[in-house]
Amino acid sequence: MHRIPNTAMDNTMNGGGDHHHHSPYHGQETYLEDIPLKPPKAKKPVPDGVTTIDCTPYFKCLGLTSPWLRRVWFVKDICGLVCAVITWMLLLYAEYVVMIVMLLPQFFSPYNFFNAIVYNFFSFMALSSHLRAMLTDPGAVPKGNATRDNILKMGLRDGEVVFKCPKCVSIKPERAHHCSVCQRCIRKMDHHCPWVNNCVGETNQKYFVLFTMYICIISFHALYLAVTHFVTCLGKEWKSCSGFSPPATTVFLIFLIFEALLFGIFTGIMFGTQVSAICSDETGIEQLKREAARWERKSRWRSMKGVFGQPFGWHWFSPFATPKFAYMENDLHTV
Repeated sequence: MHRIPNTAMDNTMNGGGDHHHHSPYHGQETYLEDIPLKPPKAKKPVPDGVTTIDCTPYFKCLGLTSPWLRRVWFVKDICGLVCAVITWMLLLYAEYVVMIVMLLPQFFSPYNFFNAIVYNFFSFMALSSHLRAMLTDPGAVPKGNATRDNILKMGLRDGEVVFKCPKCVSIKPERAHHCSVCQRCIRKMDHHCPWVNNCVGETNQKYFVLFTMYICIISFHALYLAVTHFVTCLGKEWKSCSGFSPPATTVFLIFLIFEALLFGIFTGIMFGTQVSAICSDETGIEQLKREAARWERKSRWRSMKGVFGQPFGWHWFSPFATPKFAYMENDLHTV
């Protein structure tokens, strides 16, 4: 017989200021033969916490094509929007101090010019990665597809189990979890991150990893520039170091050093955590719940290719390259 667990899931919480999420493996079960042929009025899914926008018509009007930005996924969460705006403001502040306060007074010296090019390149990559992580569908399961007809079409054998999310009213693939912010089930959901105002899941984890990596790089680059600039200015006249007064320059540098140190360490830890989770083929939620793996674990290299695409190349480090997944799972939501 075909069993359909039909229950709300246990709450679990991921660190880093993220929200509560759910697991599909506990609660009462409903047997398929017990479902009436004329069921009562179907339960409607909960309202979406996201808005999707098809950008293709807008690009066509401009005579442009955008292979990596066809549909925008936007989470309607005030807290997440505030955190995303704060992220951009902090990056703009660092850009201002590095370029205007430190490098611009002697911009065409080889040292300043080289550092300006390097810093701005990685800043651009960080912002691009942030946008893609924020505006990409993380792997949402279609809503409302847990109907009797769809379940029968799956041709399940005796003893096979499918899970149903009572909030999305959808057939829930293995390793999918319901996000209470997005109000959607997300495939291979790692956590919901307010700093990118989105879930980190199967299809946008690459961009989140790149975001943490590039933020870590520019943070320690800015820290190096700020410390060396401060030490250099102490050894000679401040006027030759900056166009600002010594007190103003000192305040700018102190705040930048604090910001760079804080976010450099934070994103470095996040980057290491994400890479470790990918290599172990286990999401953050799965690690917190410490449940026995119900799936076949993949090798480290295959798991990396599953996130960043194959074969290995420059596109692994580009937020503009959409991964061509090394493998595609036969998830139960494809009905």
